[in-house]
Amino acid sequence: MKYISTNFDGLFLIEPTVFSDGRGEFYRVYCDQKNSEFSDFSVKQINHSITKEKGTVRGFHFQYEPNAEAKIVKCIRGSVYDVVVDIRKGSPTFLSSYTVELSAKKRNMLLIPKGFAHAFQALENDSELLYLHSEFYTPANEGGLNHKDPLLDIIWPLGIKNISERDGLHKFLNIDFEGIEINEM
Repeated sequence: MKYISTNFDGLFLIEPTVFSDGRGEFYRVYCDQKNSEFSDFSVKQINHSITKEKGTVRGFHFQYEPNAEAKIVKCIRGSVYDVVVDIRKGSPTFLSSYTVELSAKKRNMLLIPKGFAHAFQALENDSELLYLHSEFYTPANEGGLNHKDPLLDIIWPLGIKNISERDGLHKFLNIDFEGIEINEM
């Protein structure tokens, strides 16, 4: 597995090493030993989403402490435009975004540290994502950003067709937003 640095502290694009032969292909999706070289991430929960319609946006989601979570996101069918926003208080990349196309064809993944809000737009019908989470989902500590927030200035590649009522109702950030506190492990 190859971990590729980004301009964001703790955020890595992961590309697996694929072994191919006449039977097909094999590659590792997660290795705690390898991952520990880059993050103190350990898997507590695995989720799977299926997004039926191209253009659908899910997110931006995050959790506040004490349940802030890191995650690894992998597209296992179709493709998505994946977006993360750094909302860590005091971060030099505060409110900056990182975007990447994740696809089943590319087999790439994104290691997202605590303190980032995550969203994606399906680029194909029936796109599926697998999420490995470092924390359990805790509704009382859940937060979100609005996908249309002008302070984020996200340009989605497709027209937005679907967004959940909950995601559509997230308030825009105001200029006084200083970010969220993240506890070190």
